[in-house]
Amino acid sequence: MLMSEKVTWKNKLRADPIPWLLETDLSQPAVRYFTLRDIIGCGQNDAALKEAKASIMLSGPVPSILAAQSSEGYWLHPGAGYSPKYQSTVWQIVFLAQLGADKSDGRVKKGCNYLFEYNQSKAGWFSYNGTPSGFIHCLAGNLEAALIDLGWLEDERLQTAIEKHARFITGDGMADSAAAGVTDRYYAYTPGPMFNCGPNGGLPCGWGAVKSLNALSRVPPSKRTPAVIRALDRGLDFLFRYNPAAADYPFGTGSRPSSSWFSFGYPLGYAADILQTLDVLSALGYARDPRLAEAIDLVLSKQDPKGRWPMECRFTGKTWMDIEKNRHSSKWITLRALRVLKAAFPE
Repeated sequence: MLMSEKVTWKNKLRADPIPWLLETDLSQPAVRYFTLRDIIGCGQNDAALKEAKASIMLSGPVPSILAAQSSEGYWLHPGAGYSPKYQSTVWQIVFLAQLGADKSDGRVKKGCNYLFEYNQSKAGWFSYNGTPSGFIHCLAGNLEAALIDLGWLEDERLQTAIEKHARFITGDGMADSAAAGVTDRYYAYTPGPMFNCGPNGGLPCGWGAVKSLNALSRVPPSKRTPAVIRALDRGLDFLFRYNPAAADYPFGTGSRPSSSWFSFGYPLGYAADILQTLDVLSALGYARDPRLAEAIDLVLSKQDPKGRWPMECRFTGKTWMDIEKNRHSSKWITLRALRVLKAAFPE
């Protein structure tokens, strides 16, 4: 490469994986759709993109998830469905969004409405058990991001949940956890502002921060309330306070950051990996920030000679669907890596 040649994301690839990602693949049809949309840049009216979108509902993971849905709209058990991971209701909504399900499908809509009914607490925020005390940043962020992707952004129920989530982060209008007779307060699972997390020993949680910003970044700038803007600012400050490549955010147990940060997988549950951190920060305009260089180098180090990335983390035997194989070349992880690289090294 000549010294004067611009370095783009394609220069960072050891080989071209795009023909592989664009293959007609009945086992993972959404990969072709997202590659056309996010990597090739096809518009919404593109015939190939429309065809790829339709194929998602015909084979692969999405039909498997929907086949397990009850006629009432829930999965496995009625009510606030968090457990077991990853076959209950909340996770199916998260996965359906990540896997490109058609938001106009009646079964998808029924599942989303069931989620609103049973997992949105009377306080307005999402909760693992449907009560105000069950708020936790990672779950709330996952559900809000999924519902935005599935077309519910204009729904007042989701707008309320997003606003309340932002206030959990900033502390605006939230009472101390010891306050009596007050609903809008902190609880044991979320004992204070920022991303304080009970399961993380009460410390701010990096996973919770990434999942929260993943949701809030999906709110178009013109629709962001003052609370959402402040929450995004606080979240960015928190994530950049540490080294994204080391994921050295506070942790309440163990002597080092969770290995989940460094094991790239899909779909994504409550844990975040470094690819998701990069994706979220890219969506907020920081793809080319020099503070991300080390994390991007880590991503590049996992690339094989064919320009592909391996699956390193999957929920084997815990879901209604099958997503590739561990330690094999992964279309999903390759797609995720290309999104990050394209943002960091634009043409």
